[in-house]
Amino acid sequence: MKTAKPVLFVLAALALLVVMAATTALMALPARAAPLAAAAVEPEVLRWAFLAAAAASALSAAAAGYAVAQVGSAAVGAVAEKPELFGRMLILVGLAEGIAIYGLIVAVLIFNRVGA
Repeated sequence: MKTAKPVLFVLAALALLVVMAATTALMALPARAAPLAAAAVEPEVLRWAFLAAAAASALSAAAAGYAVAQVGSAAVGAVAEKPELFGRMLILVGLAEGIAIYGLIVAVLIFNRVGA
């Protein structure tokens, strides 16, 4: 059995810290009453929101790259032996790429909540 690499633990700890910081910053904001109301947002909250959105995008893109590398190399090996598995392997690589989309959605939700 393979042992987990320490880099993955560091990335997971960093992601947890960013999520906790973003949650704390967003809980300080009141829910917007009207969607078009121009409410002044504190600069400190905006800084944390931008940092959280950037981290969500960057970490999910890095995780997607790692997942595609692992799944892609396994898929190439499997397709080399059984070419009829190409469609299934393509779906698995596409699912690994979906991780980056989830990070982008989280970043958009953070910006929506802050009003940036």
